[in-house]
This record gives sequence, C-alpha cells and structure tokens, in this order.
Amino acid sequence: MMTDRAWDTALQPPAQPAALARILIVDDEPGIRVMLSAALKREGYEVLVATDGKSALAALESGPVDVVVTDIRMPQMTGIELLAAAKRIDPGLSVIMMTAYGSKDIVLDALRLGATDYVEKGDKLKDELTLRIRKELARKRLQQENVLMKRTLKSTHQFSSIIGASDVMVAIFQLIEMIAPTSSTVLIAGESGTGKELVARAIHFNSQRKDRPFVALNCGALSETLLDSELFGHVRGAFTGADTNKKGLIEVAGKGTIFLDEIGEMSPQVQVKLLRVLQERRFRRLGGTDEVEADIRIIAATNRDLSKMVAEGRFREDLFYRINVIPLRLPSLRERRDDIPAIAEHFVARFAVQMGKDIGGISGDAMRCLKAYGWPGNVRELENAIERAVALEQTATILPESLPEGLLESPAVATAVSIPAGLLPDGEFDLEAHVARVEKEYLTQALKETHGVKTRAAERLGLTFRQFRYLLKKYDVKDA
Repeated sequence: MMTDRAWDTALQPPAQPAALARILIVDDEPGIRVMLSAALKREGYEVLVATDGKSALAALESGPVDVVVTDIRMPQMTGIELLAAAKRIDPGLSVIMMTAYGSKDIVLDALRLGATDYVEKGDKLKDELTLRIRKELARKRLQQENVLMKRTLKSTHQFSSIIGASDVMVAIFQLIEMIAPTSSTVLIAGESGTGKELVARAIHFNSQRKDRPFVALNCGALSETLLDSELFGHVRGAFTGADTNKKGLIEVAGKGTIFLDEIGEMSPQVQVKLLRVLQERRFRRLGGTDEVEADIRIIAATNRDLSKMVAEGRFREDLFYRINVIPLRLPSLRERRDDIPAIAEHFVARFAVQMGKDIGGISGDAMRCLKAYGWPGNVRELENAIERAVALEQTATILPESLPEGLLESPAVATAVSIPAGLLPDGEFDLEAHVARVEKEYLTQALKETHGVKTRAAERLGLTFRQFRYLLKKYDVKDA
C-alpha cells in the first residue's frame, strides 16, 4: 500500500512525457476534445483523439494506448460498447468513462465491464480527469514494477551472490565496481554455467539504475518472430496469434537494464533492430509505425566467439562493436579451482536448509573429488551435483558415494583419490596419511573383535553402518 507521500511523488506530472503514456480521447463534442487534448498535452502526454467508437477502435488497432478516455453517450457506438470492444483488443487497457451528472446506473455497468474509473462532465472535468489519469498511470507503473520485483527477488543481486576469492575473481569484482556506475554497454563472455546473469545483475544493482527494472531474456530460447515480439513488442495482427497489443521488454525495462543472454543466437533481422536501439535509442513495435523511446542499459552475454562469427559473416560487425564497449570474460570453474571449496560449502548450506537436513560440510575425500573434476558445466553443474549429494546423504557430512557417478568415474578424479598415503613432496609429515593409517587399524581391529559382524563393529566405533561401510571401501579393508 502506498503512503500519501509516495502517491504525491507518483502523481507528479511526467518529466519526460513523450515516452511515458499515450492517451486516447473519444468524444463526439469538438469542444471537449480540444479542451482535454490541450490540457493533457500540457501535462506532457502524447494525445490521440477520436470522434466516435469506430475511429477509436481503429486507433487502438494501430498501436498500444495506455489510457482511453471516452464519453458514455455517443451516436452509433456507445461508450459501453466501445469499452467491451477495446478490452477484446487489449485486456489490460485502462478506460476512464466520462458521464453527465445523474448517470449512476450506466457508470456501474461500465465498472462491472472493466472500466478503470469515471469522471463527471462539468466545470472541474479537466482537473479531475488529469488527476485520475496520473493516478491510473501510477497504479499501472507500480503494478508492473511489483511483478518485476517479485521476479528479481528470487535471487540475490549483490556481490555476495558471486562466490570467489581467487585472483581472477577479485579482478572481476574490481571491474564490476568500476563499470557499474556508468551506462556503458557490457559484453560478458564465458562458458555456459559460469554465472553470466549473476554478474549482469551485480552490475545493474550497483548502478544508478538499480531502482529501475532488470529484465533478462535468453535470445536462444525463442524463434525470430517471438524474440522480435518479446524485445520490441507488437501491435494486434502483427503475426498469427497476436490478438492484442503488447509492450516489449525494452519498453518494460524503461530506464533500467535489459540482459540479453546468448546474443550470438540472435537472427540478422533482430540484430538490425537492436543496432538501431543502440544507435538512436528508439525503436518500433513489430507491425507498428510509431517510434518508442528506449532509455535503457544493455548488457549482453555469449558463450560463443563473436569475433569469429563476425569474420564468418554470421554476426553483424557494427553490432559487435556496439555491444563490445566493455568486454568482461568470466573464467571457467576449472580455471579457478581454489574457489570450489567455498562454492560447494555454500551450496551444501543452502540445500541442507531447503531440505531440512543436518549436514554440516563435505568430507576430505569428497572435496578432493570436487576439486579434481573438470566441471564442463561449471558452477551450474557443481550446484546440481551438491543438490543431489545433499538429497542422498544420510550422514552429517557429504561423502564421495553421494556424488554423481559420472563425476567419480572421471579419470582425473580416480587418479586424485587413489594416490597412496605417504610423505608430502617436500618430505614433511603427512598428517592426513597418518590419520588414514590409524583409521584403517581401528576398522580392522573392530572387525576382529566382533568376528566380522559389521553392524556390531560399526556400533563399537560409534559409526552408522553406512559410514562404516564407506570407510571399509575407502581403505580397502577386507572382512575379518
């Protein structure tokens, strides 16, 4: 719920009106049209006028409108009939009805059919209508921001969401701090699963646009027509299935940031339109003719070699240079193995809470497996592996046998965990090897004292049967 102060702020006249709202006035009286048109233009809105319902519908068909202001009593098509037809074109359209004094029953019918508000014609019509329009636009803006906020609050956006203390990650954090306050376009390169969207969010939420929307779009997940529509919006009838007018994500992100993931998958036609946005800061909706302002920051990401694609003619050279203003490369997980323990422990803590399990960490052997593995899927693959391990683990510590089989069967992992115990390369005492020998002796002795009954041996050592069986396998202890 908004406070009075918040409403006062929201209801101020728009500072840059041309891109904020289009108002359609529908009335058969020329004097009303001229008066309201002049008043609303002074407020800074883009104003369209129609003399009757038929011409109003034609205006709605030609492009998106934010608010329709219509008289109820008109010849040929009443305001109620126009309301119903307009809602079929754009179900989310705001419609304010103008009525003569004493038409309460008709107003109630209009509100039941989806009218947003109504105002009585009279001496205060101009001022009342201006206030109602401001209020309605503020409500729609808050509704849109709340939807985006709920979407973005599903994850953390600050630097804390990017885990790493290696030199390469420290350098990336420093670069983010430098570029975040600017509005320069950023191109993030890196393999799939390295956290490109996390970095994009960190840039946005540490920038001057942090209070505006952050909108993400995977360019490789949509066909050319759908990608065009998602980015730039469309008007009704622009393509098969376009039954209503729709704003694109560039427009929705107004003054915020749009993150274009896998931009290398974008078709040449959409590349041309995006280039125009970067050059002229304006665009047209699919199937439309009106120009829309685009005050946004673009952050693009790719797991492909765009410079190679440019040389092969598969990506526009001019667009590449436009998006590659600030290049940022994310390292693969195997390039920063020192960060694996911290990342893995973070995921263990998170999934343990989610699953309600008392798991406090990762065993030494399991951690060696994690550090030895190549991680072709990077941080995303590590996250999935830890989620699986937490779900399967029955002890208080993640053991190797809870990790994915494919990981354990990797040649690099097999080599890492099979190195015989002994002295360290520099000849220093190997504490871990000593502990391993002691543990093996205790296991062997417990089996001898219980005549090979493993359940009793496990109890004797204060272990669960699963822990005991794992240690037998780890140290290759044969039955007594």
